[in-house]
Amino acid sequence: MYRENPFPILEFDEAKTAKLNPTNFASERFDTDRMVITFFPEVVEKLKREGKIGLERVIPGENPVEIYRFEPEGDVLLTLGQVGCPACAGNLDLFHEMGVRRVLFCGGGGVLDRNIEVGQLLLVDGAIRDEGFSYHYMPPSRVICTDPAFTDRLAKQLQAEGVPYLRGLTWTTDAIFRETEERIRRRREEGAKIVEMEQAGCIAVARFRGFAYGALIYGGDDLSGEEWSNRGWRSREGIRYDLVGLCRRLTAL
Repeated sequence: MYRENPFPILEFDEAKTAKLNPTNFASERFDTDRMVITFFPEVVEKLKREGKIGLERVIPGENPVEIYRFEPEGDVLLTLGQVGCPACAGNLDLFHEMGVRRVLFCGGGGVLDRNIEVGQLLLVDGAIRDEGFSYHYMPPSRVICTDPAFTDRLAKQLQAEGVPYLRGLTWTTDAIFRETEERIRRRREEGAKIVEMEQAGCIAVARFRGFAYGALIYGGDDLSGEEWSNRGWRSREGIRYDLVGLCRRLTAL
């Protein structure tokens, strides 16, 4: 069913197929259904040097996508996410067509609350949809939520491992240079703890296609004060390395 609206972005078509589908680009299927998507290129390089991952394949195209496999077990794939919902969540739809059914995402985001320390983890419950991609996968709504049963399982495992974490919403935006003071204030009042650029789209793809998806975002730069603060968040190598390993374990849930 097609739902009309005066604003094109708020129209929604429930059809599962389109003129162009992931099947048009999906190469040979993976022999495992578990994947970690990370935004930490230095961690990928370190894992390569340590011999802990090997190149599984390269998905060709104008922007080739490298897929790695954790060694020695080889039951979890690893890839670098691309910035923004169209690239990151679009690839996620393709990965699903190639056999991926359980995905853990790990990245960093700008904190909207100065009490969130650098490196503090947010288990994502959902995202405020301040972007365009997700509206092509799920009907219009202000917030899109992860599957609560799967997110609850992730929370229990984090507790079992003694990993401290927060749980709540992110704010997904397309426009990194339009995070204005008033928008930040309003999103914070709505409950968003971190701002990022991918979660609404990734959650929408997972809900539309029907597979397990979870995300852990760590507190990075600070947007809560009068001026933006970098806080050296990209240099937290230990946090980022450990987070990839944690997500690898969580794909087993």
